[in-house]
Amino acid sequence: MTIPLIVIAVVIAVTLFLSFITVQQGTVAVITVFGKYRRIMTAGLNFKIPFIETVFKRVSVQNRSVELEFQATTIDQANVYFKAMLLYAVFNPNEETIKNVAFKFVDDRSLMQALIRTIEGSIRGFVATKKQAEVLSLRNEIVQDVKEQIDNTLEGWGYHLIDLQLNDITFDDAIMKSMAQVVASNNLKAAAENEGQALLITKTKAAEAEGNAIKISAEAEKLAAQLRGQGVALFRQEVAKGMTEAAKEMQQANLDTSVILFSMWTEAIKQFSENGEGNVIFLDGSTENMQKTMQQMMAMNTLMAPKK
Repeated sequence: MTIPLIVIAVVIAVTLFLSFITVQQGTVAVITVFGKYRRIMTAGLNFKIPFIETVFKRVSVQNRSVELEFQATTIDQANVYFKAMLLYAVFNPNEETIKNVAFKFVDDRSLMQALIRTIEGSIRGFVATKKQAEVLSLRNEIVQDVKEQIDNTLEGWGYHLIDLQLNDITFDDAIMKSMAQVVASNNLKAAAENEGQALLITKTKAAEAEGNAIKISAEAEKLAAQLRGQGVALFRQEVAKGMTEAAKEMQQANLDTSVILFSMWTEAIKQFSENGEGNVIFLDGSTENMQKTMQQMMAMNTLMAPKK
């Protein structure tokens, strides 16, 4: 093979080699012709005109993140320090969007600087309208406000904000100490209120229990008194029945019924002596007193006897 043929073969090989380009997944290649935008190439093996078409930039359409640290000032002049994580990506892989991403900024460093400063300015503007005591409870409101303000701006650059996480919000040491003191005092106040409520509940329950106990005791005493009364009444009824039966039997036997009263009298004296527990009982045992006592008992028996 002659030298010219070798040169031609080499040129053809180099031309074929330069005619194909591989674009990685998640990336779009921007092609220019003599410095002017021509088209985009998507992931995979692509053909380009060698020596005429040039890869100007490879644009990643994957999600990207960056950490931010900055300071803002509230309306009551308190310094607030933020640590945040920004998640963003190319708005979509359409041609116009890719053109904006490729040509809006000189390089990625300029893009990052503009993006970070825009988000910091938006958060500073929001915090400047709030008091120090409100900031900690407004995380979601801050993020929502930032998204609403910069979405249109980012879309013009070819990007959109996926998420903004405020990982840490702190204040100056003096403010942090005063906030801790406020929290501690509120906790002590809540603890005292809870203790007072617990004591009130305990005393209320104790009073209710005592009232229920008194009520139960009163009911029991009432029932016991009723039962005692019923027992006495039954006892008297049985005594009356017994005395009636004994009187009938003695009348049938032509005996004096006053013997029953005499027997009851002597039985009562016997009970006194056996169960007196040392008490002294004076009784007049004369014949006249006994006769008088018998007459009184007979008169009582006559009154207690059922009328026919």
